[in-house]
Amino acid sequence: MLIQRLLPPDLFATKTVFVTGGGSGINLGVAKHFAALGAQVAICGRTQARLDAAAEELRALGARVCPVAADVRDMAALQAALSRCREELGDVDVLVCGAAGNFLAPAEQLSANAFKTVVDIDLLGSFNAARAAYDQLRRTQGSILFISAGMAYMPHAFQAHVGAAKAGIDMLMKNLALEWGSHGIRANSIVPGPIDGTEGMKRLSDPGQQAQFVGGIPLQRMGTVDDIGQAAVFLASPLASYITGCVLVCDGGQNLAGSAFFNQGAQQMLRAQTRT
Repeated sequence: MLIQRLLPPDLFATKTVFVTGGGSGINLGVAKHFAALGAQVAICGRTQARLDAAAEELRALGARVCPVAADVRDMAALQAALSRCREELGDVDVLVCGAAGNFLAPAEQLSANAFKTVVDIDLLGSFNAARAAYDQLRRTQGSILFISAGMAYMPHAFQAHVGAAKAGIDMLMKNLALEWGSHGIRANSIVPGPIDGTEGMKRLSDPGQQAQFVGGIPLQRMGTVDDIGQAAVFLASPLASYITGCVLVCDGGQNLAGSAFFNQGAQQMLRAQTRT
């Protein structure tokens, strides 16, 4: 792993990192980067079997791991998960709010329940995790990282639910940075671009269009899970000790050209789904 060659392998030794949605994808990749630099890691999600499998990958990097099932929409379950994390690994130093849901849906076909589900998982779930971890983060003067999305600041077709939820997350982050900074708690957001091999890319793009999609990214490549893990490690590290309230866009410049290509591809996917 590149991060191990660039930063001290004990950078997060004695630190505890708690990751929501940590059983797979970008969030598991973030957890692995902290584990590779000496952190103890707790991961939560809704499926214990998936968490147990992810925990083995983290242990292979030398980390002590606490995999605990919890739905981020359930405050009591999150509080119980964080209490168990504290018992097994100590107070949380870094909280990663990564649990999310997404799908393509025209606004006129989006049910109130579907809209609410995404807002509950993404936005309410992020608040629940931050609020439940507050006492521990205050003791450690810790750091909160929110996983946001480009839909937060640029409209994307068929993503009204996600745009509303992610915009709320970024404003929540800024409010917490403002209010909790006096306690030594920092809060920042990371905005991933198109990340190769993730469930999100499978749901939101047609594999046959990816070569054309890459052509519209200034850096001419898809992002990787490692790109996001490295950004997370930086923001939680002493290197970023004076950074709070920041939205770090990590997308190879993809947002600079707007969302038109995404919108066209999403429309084609929806039409194909309708035909089948």
